[in-house]
Amino acid sequence: MTEEKKKLKVAFPHMGLIYIAWSAALRKIGVEPYIPPYTSKRTLSLGTKNSPEAICLPYKLIMGNFIEAIEGGADYVAMITSPGCCRLGEYGAGINHALEDMGYKANYIELTLYDGINGMLDFLKRVSGKTDYILFIRAIVLAIRKVFLLDDLQARLSYCRAREKVYGSSEKAFKKALKIVDEAMNTRQMNKAKKLAFAEMNKVELDENRDVLHVDITGEIYLVCDKFSNQDILKELGKMGVETRKSLTVSGFLKDAIIPKIFRKGETHLQRANRLAKPYLMRDIGGDALECVSDVAYADERGIDGIIHISPFTCMPEIMSQNIFPAMRENCDVPILPLIMDEQTGKAGYLTRLEAFVDLMRRRKRKLEIEKRNSQQTTNV
Repeated sequence: MTEEKKKLKVAFPHMGLIYIAWSAALRKIGVEPYIPPYTSKRTLSLGTKNSPEAICLPYKLIMGNFIEAIEGGADYVAMITSPGCCRLGEYGAGINHALEDMGYKANYIELTLYDGINGMLDFLKRVSGKTDYILFIRAIVLAIRKVFLLDDLQARLSYCRAREKVYGSSEKAFKKALKIVDEAMNTRQMNKAKKLAFAEMNKVELDENRDVLHVDITGEIYLVCDKFSNQDILKELGKMGVETRKSLTVSGFLKDAIIPKIFRKGETHLQRANRLAKPYLMRDIGGDALECVSDVAYADERGIDGIIHISPFTCMPEIMSQNIFPAMRENCDVPILPLIMDEQTGKAGYLTRLEAFVDLMRRRKRKLEIEKRNSQQTTNV
């Protein structure tokens, strides 16, 4: 590989913490990652200005990420795409043409989902100019391990946020843990990073006796995973004493689309979706609709206090799933809060709805506890 190729910078759009994983894979194969500024109001403004009006929020944010990346000196912008009913399959062509029309000069490259390991190997080969498949496999394994560790750390963060004695201490510990994970570049370092990262999280002082609510977050995967687009809903709920669980995660997606079956443990999200959604939705209609419908049934099955469904405005699969939720009430007695997000969503009204939903769940939980105690007393008599 020439010196010129070594200097090529490759950028991905942001979606939560995924940049930590993909940048590690690129560094592993000798390619310089360019990490755009994290999504901000400027990013949203740039994306909205140069996107079709009726397109969904993730498209606009991705467009904004790419514009900022190219302006910052990225040589390649890489986009994830997929087949199926969701408009994600059309994002790539639309964004590429729009960037060309705006006069931005950068090489556009796609990583097709559901091509499995072969798709990732082909992508790494194209951006690096190498054919060292052993090196590519190591890079992919490193990225996948980071994805799973990051999701585990975020689950720990949600647990700590709802119980921390000192407000903000969980967030500080989490940022230190992220730095540790980001610096790990091989198997030995990853094993050490996992221990050190959780050691940081375990330093947070917790009130284990606090009355905590448990809420599942489902919806369109980009909005579930990205704190800017969902207005940091996990943090806001944590401040209200709510432990959250993201039903859709990057690690969950990898189990279904990338990781070979022989390496999977337990039921995957898609397998559970096909099992639990059948009474209400017989087939996949695109996006994450099938998973969302099953997530409501799964939350009810586990006795969760509530579930929040987040979707982008104009997202047809999520509109369909929201219209199925009322029909599920006959069998699923779990409160559901649907939140539709776009560039016009205001923080104040959004927080008011969250606070009202948390209040509703607390009242419902107290009522169920009283009914349970009365039932036990009657049985004892």
